[in-house]
Amino acid sequence: MNAQTYLEAVTELVAKVGNSQAAAVGRAADLITESLAAGGVVQAFGSGHSEAVAMEIAGRAGGLVPTNRIALRDIVLYGGEPREVLEDQLLERRTEVAHRLYELAPIDPADVFVLASQSGINGVIVELALLIKERGHRLIAVTSLEHTARSEPRHPSGKRLAELADVVLDNGAPYGDVLLPNSSGAASSVTAAVLAQMVVAEVVERLERAGQTPPIYLSANIAGGYEHNLQLEERYAGRIRRIA
Repeated sequence: MNAQTYLEAVTELVAKVGNSQAAAVGRAADLITESLAAGGVVQAFGSGHSEAVAMEIAGRAGGLVPTNRIALRDIVLYGGEPREVLEDQLLERRTEVAHRLYELAPIDPADVFVLASQSGINGVIVELALLIKERGHRLIAVTSLEHTARSEPRHPSGKRLAELADVVLDNGAPYGDVLLPNSSGAASSVTAAVLAQMVVAEVVERLERAGQTPPIYLSANIAGGYEHNLQLEERYAGRIRRIA
């Protein structure tokens, strides 16, 4: 069980996920393209290691500018809660936090949401999904269908994230989120990142096909990249937040 074993396993999984989820990726891209056309932005959220998916969606080079990342720490940064609340290891299970996150975010009715969770069972992710649907937004879920099917829901409704989404992107990660028999070799961060980038590529293709110039971030570490990005961000002033 070494690096080569993991590389072979994860490469095989990436190919499997990329091919099997192509249709769902297209549907997710349709929802995002429709939202952008209506003046919306993409609101992305994930807790724990799934926050990495939100980071793939919002605010990175090669990604869409009209994107906003929601994070658990927003209740401190924007909501005035004491920093110590973030030390609660069960924070992502507390349903009431979802309402604070939604209230604090710069959300417009036209926005589309991407929620990421390997298990899709915790209180915040499910409550936020319910709230999103109640408010009339379209919802894209990035989750493991195998893991969520084998997990007992922790939300009082008995619902799982995958049951609430308009489009489900299955990251293909196994129950437990590891690929090797020695319980190492995490999978979901890799496959979910690939899915996120596939969706962005499809959105960009749709915008170009419609004769539009996609609002894409350049690396701030290339000549003119920083200035390019600032100019595009001005179009979405007050709608997107850029903070570490």
